[in-house]
Amino acid sequence: MSFESLNLNPTIVQAITAAGYTEPTAVQAQAIPDAIAGHDLMVSAPTGTGKTAAFVLPALQRLGTAPAKHGRGPRVLVLTPTRELALQVTNAVSKYSRGMRHVRTGTVLGGMPYPKQRKLLDSPLDILVATPGRLIDFMEQGKVDFSRLELLVLDEADRMLDMGFIKPVETIAAATPTTRQTMLFSATLDGGIAQLGKRLLRNPKLIEVAAPRARHENIEQRLHYVDDGSHKGRLLDHFLRDVALDQAIVFTATKRGADRLASKLYEDGHAAAALHGDMNQSQRNRTLAKMRSGNVRVLVATDVAARGIDVPSISHVINYDLPKAAEDYVHRIGRTGRAGINGIAISFAAPDDGWQVRQIERYTGHAIVAHVVEGMEPKVPQRSSHKPGPRQGKGGKSGGYAGRSAGAGRAAPGSAGRWGKPAGGPAASRGKPERSYSSFRGR
Repeated sequence: MSFESLNLNPTIVQAITAAGYTEPTAVQAQAIPDAIAGHDLMVSAPTGTGKTAAFVLPALQRLGTAPAKHGRGPRVLVLTPTRELALQVTNAVSKYSRGMRHVRTGTVLGGMPYPKQRKLLDSPLDILVATPGRLIDFMEQGKVDFSRLELLVLDEADRMLDMGFIKPVETIAAATPTTRQTMLFSATLDGGIAQLGKRLLRNPKLIEVAAPRARHENIEQRLHYVDDGSHKGRLLDHFLRDVALDQAIVFTATKRGADRLASKLYEDGHAAAALHGDMNQSQRNRTLAKMRSGNVRVLVATDVAARGIDVPSISHVINYDLPKAAEDYVHRIGRTGRAGINGIAISFAAPDDGWQVRQIERYTGHAIVAHVVEGMEPKVPQRSSHKPGPRQGKGGKSGGYAGRSAGAGRAAPGSAGRWGKPAGGPAASRGKPERSYSSFRGR
């Protein structure tokens, strides 16, 4: 299937081609025709499946026709849960509309100065991308005109539910014309999302795109059991001192934990910085700019803050704290292995985290192989429902990954050590390998 077969405007197809895309993804192929036909949609699609284009392209197609009503307010409104995701959507609109004349796009989000955004809302707009909280602020000031809105898009509705944005979303939707078309995108369509869909959408078409299990084939996933915080810290330092690590995102469970860990890593000589929801937009922009320029090598982040980050040089993702939800694991590791480049995803698990490991494995359909770093083994071996794999010799030919350079002495606990990014694919090895077991499950 080609983009031309989706009956998109030739100008839009040219922009898609210029961006390097030749065939629509599964979610795009299913959603775009129904969206162009004017149907309300409830779409379940995991990250990395091209869902942003699945609603941006139909929105641009709509803008190629004359508006039903003239005025200054937006014809399309896209609500996103985070500032980073809002900027990502805005960039996608800019990329795909480059051949279209006079498509006016604005972004309204928290953490940015009010005067500039207030001026934006006073100007004519075609597409408005916004986070719910800041948009509600301007609505209460009477600065938002939805009288000619034709399309409402709820992006990552499940995340908005988790963040407590559903009431603001419903308030915003209630202020828009009842004749609007509505498209809801979410990782899942059950529970609260299903109820939200019933309230906001009219006879929606359901589109569910399963997570393709091969989507992370270029990401090697590794598990390390840890005894305590000290053991975890030594392992983290060990991995971050690997010369093969280009840039890494280290995920923590809390914003305070991200600040503490980033400060500790900085004191230990790592070019580290934190990224979380308590930072204002200017701080976040500066941190991401430093990441993209290479001045920050290690970004310590929370789940929400890291959504939408696309930095191809991120070679490693390290789950310092395991995510509470299995789907967040998929979002996390998807920050590496971008653009077809191999990536490494490392997860730390305490002895009582076995249920989370099993939950992640069931969700992804992928068993995460447990490893140990020589000299930093956990004191209490974890139980496994599988027999351990063979212990490997110096050649590293049985798989696993490199622990020390060949000929190096045994690394003492807490020492930095090195481990190699394998040549010829993430599962290959070089040097003297660490020990690898076929599958360790928690207790």
